[in-house]
Amino acid sequence: MGSSGDNSKTALVQALNGALADHLALYVKTKNFHWHVYGPRFRDLHLLFDEQAKQLIGLVDIIGERVRKNGEKTLTSIGSVAAHTRIADEDDAELPPQKMVEELVTANRKLHERLVEVKLASEEADDYATNGMVDDWIDQTEERIWFLSQNLK
Repeated sequence: MGSSGDNSKTALVQALNGALADHLALYVKTKNFHWHVYGPRFRDLHLLFDEQAKQLIGLVDIIGERVRKNGEKTLTSIGSVAAHTRIADEDDAELPPQKMVEELVTANRKLHERLVEVKLASEEADDYATNGMVDDWIDQTEERIWFLSQNLK
């Protein structure tokens, strides 16, 4: 593998670590909303947010191990997650439920963009295993966006 192969592998690992950071940050954001949601839709949103958080945390180890299988290092701390994520923090524990849903739609769309980058980088790096796996991650993200978006109608 020449330098272009090394560059494509580096790009893939960066995209994977970004996806790892985004999954962890979105997990925390979704759990935050799960804990703080209120109002007439409490039960439905509380359960939806919890289901989505479980789905997100379920991919964290898988993504981290893809980085390691590429012979590289993963994120190591909350600080490294913060440095690599594109998911915006939300510390307002009084955020109206509708705003929570809107923020999660936006955050999942950012994650979707990142996963498309992983898909393209895995193709470039000839990493067939990652390339096949990321399709499922994208599908899960699209489903979360769909479920959340239906709450905005």
